[in-house]
Amino acid sequence: MDKKRLQKYAELVVKCGLNVQKEQEVIIRCGLDQPDFVTMCVEECYKCGATRVKVEWSYMPVSKLGYKYRSLETLSEFTAVERAEWERKVEKLTCLLWLESDDPDGLNGTDSEKISKANQARYPFIKPYRDALENRYQWCIAAVPGKEWAQKIFPNLSAEAAIEALWENILVCSRVYADNDPVKAWDNHNENLAKRCEFLNNYKFDRLEYKSANGTDFTVGLNPIGIFMGGGETTLGSNIYFNPNIPSEEVFTSPMRGRAEGKVVATKPLSYQGKLIENFWVRFKDGKVVETYAEKNGDLLNKMVSMDEGAAYLGECALIAYDSPINNTGVLFYNTLFDENASCHLALGRGFNNCLENYENYSVEECEKLGINSSMIHVDFMIGSKDMSITGVTKDGKRVVIFKNGNWSI
Repeated sequence: MDKKRLQKYAELVVKCGLNVQKEQEVIIRCGLDQPDFVTMCVEECYKCGATRVKVEWSYMPVSKLGYKYRSLETLSEFTAVERAEWERKVEKLTCLLWLESDDPDGLNGTDSEKISKANQARYPFIKPYRDALENRYQWCIAAVPGKEWAQKIFPNLSAEAAIEALWENILVCSRVYADNDPVKAWDNHNENLAKRCEFLNNYKFDRLEYKSANGTDFTVGLNPIGIFMGGGETTLGSNIYFNPNIPSEEVFTSPMRGRAEGKVVATKPLSYQGKLIENFWVRFKDGKVVETYAEKNGDLLNKMVSMDEGAAYLGECALIAYDSPINNTGVLFYNTLFDENASCHLALGRGFNNCLENYENYSVEECEKLGINSSMIHVDFMIGSKDMSITGVTKDGKRVVIFKNGNWSI
């Protein structure tokens, strides 16, 4: 891939994604797949004035060995070193950049029950730090090609050609071309998403009704003081504007906990804990998942919705046109960052406090009492289809068609 184009991408994720400020610290989490690009990102952070950039490398085969040979007790341990690292993140409000490249099937053969129990054991120690950081720091999830991931998507290409093809699709979906300014392109994109949000927020919808020929027949209740968001966000306190996902096509909100009824059918596989859950659906009653089905890895789906009490409730509803840049690539990415932005999706688990009006006036506990779901997980799954309709219904019964034939109608 052309290095000048990759340099533009590095500038985008650091300047527009993270928006690193002078004197800030940065952590970059990444695999071993694209060290040259990681180096570009490190330099961009320093050029923005970062005082310290730490790269946390990972390698899925090594992680897999840990899950295989380590005991549940050691996997569950929250060490003094980890505690100190979390305390520093809270103190410094460290920026965090994830560069995803993992093999979607990389943890096949591991003990899902063991991994889930370890995560459940660690969560009570991590939650206070996560709550303290909530909406106060910049973070961004972007992607780079990994060999196994690329060949999963393009199995008929050589490893080198597959990586090049995946680079091209990542850059196109991220609005990075040879002859444009991607930061300016994202500014325009954020403006368009903000207009969608303004339209939806002016209606103050009570609920959304979803229907699709594949069997989706679903109603979700919205929070009476909830708002739709999309594109960039602003940190609480420091008022720094950043883009948490590159790419992103969604307008989203956190629904009212306890208000969801009916069946939703997934339209793309879900990569969870390094495995693919395929051809599945979920049924809700009184806001909670009461029935699931999957042709592949259904046991993992059931484990996911039972990770904690909030895992079976919704944390997000996201609206994305079926005719989106990502969907129009015709590529199934087997990666949530891309596939969730290809068409409409829902998320099980943790909701977003900043989807409440004047959320800065409420504590984390107060946001939960106001209907924001709390959970250790936040897992997106795709439900958008070519014929999907979504209707917004106001408290006085007014009905507004928001989506028709999979696309925006407003």
